[in-house]
Formats: sequence, C-alpha cells, structure tokens
Amino acid sequence: ARFPRGRGAMAAAGPGPGAGGAVKTLALVLEDEARRGGGGYCSGDTVSGQVLLELAGPLPLRGLRLEAAGRARVAWSESPGAVPGAGTWGVAVRAPGPGPRREAEVRYLDIRQSLLRDPPEGEENLILLDGRHEFPFSFQLPQEPLVTSFTGKYGSIQYYVKAILERPAAPDQSVQTELQVISHIDVSSPALLTPVLRSQEKMVGCWFFTSGPVSLSAKIERKGYCNGEAIPIYAEIENCSSRLIVPKAAIFQTQTYLASGKTKTFRQMVANVRGNHIASGSTDTWNGKTLKIPPVSPSILDCCIIRVEYSLAVYIHIPGAKKLMIEMPLVIGTIPCIGFSSRNSSITSQFSMDMSWLALTMPEHPEAPPNYADVVSEEEFSRHVPAYPPPIDCEEQLCCPVFAYIQEFRFQPPPLYSEIDPHPTDVEEIQPVSFML
Repeated sequence: ARFPRGRGAMAAAGPGPGAGGAVKTLALVLEDEARRGGGGYCSGDTVSGQVLLELAGPLPLRGLRLEAAGRARVAWSESPGAVPGAGTWGVAVRAPGPGPRREAEVRYLDIRQSLLRDPPEGEENLILLDGRHEFPFSFQLPQEPLVTSFTGKYGSIQYYVKAILERPAAPDQSVQTELQVISHIDVSSPALLTPVLRSQEKMVGCWFFTSGPVSLSAKIERKGYCNGEAIPIYAEIENCSSRLIVPKAAIFQTQTYLASGKTKTFRQMVANVRGNHIASGSTDTWNGKTLKIPPVSPSILDCCIIRVEYSLAVYIHIPGAKKLMIEMPLVIGTIPCIGFSSRNSSITSQFSMDMSWLALTMPEHPEAPPNYADVVSEEEFSRHVPAYPPPIDCEEQLCCPVFAYIQEFRFQPPPLYSEIDPHPTDVEEIQPVSFML
C-alpha cells in the first residue's frame, strides 16, 4: 500500500537494500503544498510536515534525521587560453583541454534535526515494528533575508528538505523535496515608481555620405513591474535618413555570475514587440504601446555571486548601419502596485521636458466626463486654486513653452446643454437679466 498524497507535497523512495528489504516506503510530506507550488516560503516562515515510513517487518535503526539546506552555487569552465611561444616560430597557440574552472558557493540555510527518540539504555539501535510510522517535524526559516530560488545558465539558488534513514546493516536511505523560497519585492516603493526616460540620435551613413539622423525618445511610467503586467511604452521616432527603419521593443534578462574574482554573463530576450515601418522623412509615435511581461523569475539583487537583472530596450533596425538602441532598467517584483494608473504618470511628465510631447497626445481609451456638479466657474476656480507652480529644475529638463504643461486630454465630450440646473443651490440669487431681441 502507498501513502495517500493528501494536501501535502510528497517525495517518496522505494524499497531499500539490506535487512531483507524491510523498508517498503520512505516518504517526505510538506503540509503546505499550496505555498510550495505557488508563492513559496519567505524568511521567518515555519516549514512543517511528516516523514512517513512503511515497514514490511521489524527493522533496527541507528537514526532518522532531517536536514534542511539552502545555498547558491556558481560554476563554469573558462575557455582555453593561448600559450605564448608554444607554436612554430614563437606563435601563440591555444592550449588543449578546458581552461581553469571557476566555482563559488554561499550558504543561506543549514538545519539538522533528529526524528527518532533515543534507544533504550544499553542498546545501540532502536527497533521499529512493521506497519506505518509517522514522524512529524517543524522548523523555522531564518529571519534574515533569503534569496529567491533560481536556476540559471551557470549557477542556481536552491533549498531542500531531506530525510535520511540510518540503518546498521545497510547503506543510508534518503528522500528529499525542494523548497521554493521567495524574497518579496514591493514595486510600490518610491524608488520603483519613478518614470524612466531616454533619448538618443544617430547619423546614418559614413564620412560625407551621410543621409540624415534617426532620433529616438522613449519613456516608461515606472521602473517596477510584476509578472503578467503590460508595460505601456511611450516613444517618438523621427526618421530623417534615406532608409526604411523598423522600431522594436524587448525585455532582456541578464544573469551575472561571480567566482574567483571573475565574472560570467548570460543575456537573453524574454519578450518583444514590433512597430510599423517608418519611411524616410516620417515620424511615428507610440502612445502606450504595451509589452506584456511573461512568467519570469523576480529580480535577484541581494546575492553576492548571482544577480538577475532586467531591462526594457527600445531599438531601431537601420539597414546598412548599426542599430539605434535605448535601454531602460526594470525591476521585476512580487508584490504588485495597487492604485497606480497612467493618471499618476501625467503628473510626473511635467518634469521630463524632452518628452513634453507626451502631454499633448490623445489617449487610446478616454475616460468618462466629470460630474456636472464638479464644474465651477473660472472666477471661483481662481479664488481657491493657487497659481500653477513653476517646474522643478532637474538635470534632464530642457527649456520649453508653457503649453507643454497642459494636462492630458482625458475626457470625453461634455454633456448636452440644458437650461435646467440639475443641482440647484439652497439660496437663490436674484439678478437682473436682459435679453437682446
């Protein structure tokens, strides 16, 4: 008979050798399967479960212990280098075989527990009778921050729980299951809510055969996003060259590994989107073109040997020339931003003077008009609302006219005119009215 899986995560081992094969099943069950398969464990969480043992007959045991471990490991082999003077006439040749191996390791978790009571006095082993035996366990993860579980090109960050059955007449038998650990990143932090903008220009051609510049300006509303979110991209592309160009955007993941004073980097594209062709002498505007974040590992910025970073690149393929690229940093978090909308970004757009054209663009989905009761006269508005504050002087600010601070045209057309006030006031003011006939 096998143990039912129930609500726990279970890892099981088959019958082991020795002692007549008395061990039928050795299983490790975690009680919180939803947490293991979903969000994962965090620093300070309690991990609990059971070790299940089924015997076909009496079995002497020296011990049953539980180990919980977590570590980050990095390993790679360098490419073989050239040996100076090893070839004919002193020419450098490439050394045979692989180059030096780089390795590094950092431990984050190391817990050991004994699940068996002490044997009777005067005896070395404990005899377990046939049948099923349950050994509950519970331990707390360290309070200090743990690094998120990750498996990459040249290293990994892994946590596991392992049960080891020690027998006097046979090799040890073990079973283990992985712990998914996550270090939460709240994208609502002020550092991740700031907009990011870049601009760049490139001359197409060489020497005196230049055909004109290609300019690119791009902006994202904030730096932090979560899996499944769509990033609105605002960009303006001007093609003054004689070439047909194609704008694109992509999310890149960069894995950085450090060992023995050396660095190894692996970079891959995880999502991309393509724009329309832009002919010579034309411009194109992205007014919130979306790029959805696929299921990827959160950013890992707190491990000393493994870093996982993201960036959003807006780039232009130019035939016969090197691509023009703008790269903006991204942080993939785990706690989504609540209540953030594009309306907040319109307030911060006044600080990015080189992107002031964004404030004058029409949104793709206009909002509903304001309530009629909220509409006040210009005279009353001037008495209660102070003058518009001057723009903040920052490094990226450029001089621009006052109309660059106009708010976005967010509203649909106003309601139809009516001579009946839907919200009459309690005090009626009598004023002479004259009509021109």
